[in-house]
Amino acid sequence: MIWVWIAVIAAAVVIEAISAQLLSIWFALGGFAALVASFFTDNVTLQVIIFAAVSAVSVAVIFPFAGKIMKKEHIKTNADRYIGKTAIVTEKISNINARGQVKVDNQIWSARSENGDEICAGTAVKVLKIEGVKLIVSAAEQKD
Repeated sequence: MIWVWIAVIAAAVVIEAISAQLLSIWFALGGFAALVASFFTDNVTLQVIIFAAVSAVSVAVIFPFAGKIMKKEHIKTNADRYIGKTAIVTEKISNINARGQVKVDNQIWSARSENGDEICAGTAVKVLKIEGVKLIVSAAEQKD
């Protein structure tokens, strides 16, 4: 059984190296424990139980901790800074004609109206969100 456990360990390590998702490394740990057990006993049932138990405990105990360490945070792009800002329409916005541009923070962006209304050049608009390379805007409320 020694060669079987070495094969299990190797397969788990190779799969983990390819995927890097913390999916199979736990089976490598279980395989290692079963390999060690195989030096002390020929009882295959006991070796399989050790393999399953160590793999399960590894997943239950180490996986949540490792997941926190490896957790990637969502990194906002510089474009996110435009959301909520006021822009000026530089080219009439027409969703039907797929046209329109706005200027916000001295940057020109393609833009579309949130509700489909046409918005004339020179109008102040509020940036609501970004979809691809277009700003989705709505006419800014007029202040009296």
